[in-house]
Amino acid sequence: MKKFTFGILLAVSALALVACGGKSGSDDKIIIGASYTPHTIILEKVKPLLKEKGIELVIKSYPDYNFLNPDLDSGEIEANFFQHIPYFEAQIADHGYKFANAGAIHIEPIGLYSKKYKSIEELPEEAVILISNSVADHGRVLAMLESKGLIKLADGIDKVKAEVKDIVDNPKNLKFDANYDPALMSQLYKNDEGDALLINSNYAIDAGLNPRKDSIAIEDTDSPYVNIIAVKEGDENSDAIKALVEVLRSKEIQDFILEEWGGSVVPVK
Repeated sequence: MKKFTFGILLAVSALALVACGGKSGSDDKIIIGASYTPHTIILEKVKPLLKEKGIELVIKSYPDYNFLNPDLDSGEIEANFFQHIPYFEAQIADHGYKFANAGAIHIEPIGLYSKKYKSIEELPEEAVILISNSVADHGRVLAMLESKGLIKLADGIDKVKAEVKDIVDNPKNLKFDANYDPALMSQLYKNDEGDALLINSNYAIDAGLNPRKDSIAIEDTDSPYVNIIAVKEGDENSDAIKALVEVLRSKEIQDFILEEWGGSVVPVK
């Protein structure tokens, strides 16, 4: 009888441990996934500052950003840092993720690059513009080109969701080719493909480019494409995640971002 009772107690204890293990994180440790530039670099700077607050930051750097949201969803990581708001919202709509935006951190302005031409004014008639196949960035690219006077989008559209078909005025009859992985854009630039192409700043920096100096046009810093800390719904209220966002927005980290990338990565105020 005693053995039977003891066995029941063990089983109940095991179930209790499993239930406790269902919690996605703790108040003294965060497992976060990030793309390398600039996200992992920023987090490495944040790590000792969080340690001072009694919080251990475990950073998993991903060479392929496509795995970051699935791993957050599965619980492999407890937060991620790589995506801007329109991409985040599109991922939730497409996959049904129960995610929350824990805080906006910085903007990586997208730039237009060309080895053939030194300014947007030099772009010829029917110039071929290469853009990535990331649909979440198409509106961003087109809005940036519109702001530089190269095209005009239809009035009243949501520019975040703009597509090439929404162009109503194209004075130079620019041709758009959107069939390339975002990570390949820097290599296409080095190979002198197309007349000009759009590269996200994180990939440009990884390739040794300075977006401010090497692009022939760059997105304004009031862009809605702000990079965020993403977590599962409810975890945005945890003390550890709040502390992470607070440190990321601190003057020390904002100054580091500006100094490290010379304005090619811009912290959110």
